[in-house]
Amino acid sequence: MIIAIDGPSGAGKSTVAKAVAKKLGFSCLDTGAMFRSVAWQADQLGVSLEDGEALGSIARDYQISFQHEPGDPAPRKVLMGGVDVTSQIRTAQIDRAVSSVASVPGVRQALLEQQRRIGNAGDYVVEGRDIGTVVFPNAAVKVFLTASNEERARRRVAQNLERGVGSTDYEEVLADIIRRDEADSSRAAAPLRPAEDAEHIDSTAFSVEQVIDRICQLAQAARDSE
Repeated sequence: MIIAIDGPSGAGKSTVAKAVAKKLGFSCLDTGAMFRSVAWQADQLGVSLEDGEALGSIARDYQISFQHEPGDPAPRKVLMGGVDVTSQIRTAQIDRAVSSVASVPGVRQALLEQQRRIGNAGDYVVEGRDIGTVVFPNAAVKVFLTASNEERARRRVAQNLERGVGSTDYEEVLADIIRRDEADSSRAAAPLRPAEDAEHIDSTAFSVEQVIDRICQLAQAARDSE
């Protein structure tokens, strides 16, 4: 079974996906980390974010994989061509670059194939921006998770403080979230939008636990209807 969770940056998709996967005994597929890995590799190779052909080649030529600890649905490590990039892809520099990378059709197509290769191998909670619309359009459960701009910025700052990487300036993070929303929603290739049959959840006024419980209810209903 695939549970697809889409939504804008900072909506809490990663936190919710990990918790839902743990509760259901699924694994997590962090598609955002895959785009970040391409952005990191481009930076390492000195590839311009304007060079779509070169970016697409990186996404095709480097296999992205995840390492899991037994009993932990969240990947412990992200590997780009066998290199551990877990912490390197979570910097403010990559935050700013990832939307440009994600807008390249060649990158999206290459990573689409990698995502399906991983996801079709088992039960996964998959979060991103076009999971229910493009990557897994036949997912058993589709959720579009969002929150207010201000709440998403607050959460992102707290997350960056906790992990020790990324900007902790609220106004800078808020501006970046608004910019990324515009870039992700207006791109030609697989823009950010909810699937027609997705359940919309605005987490601004809900606790993480309430969101998790609702998605687990949807998963149980999907299983019962099989």
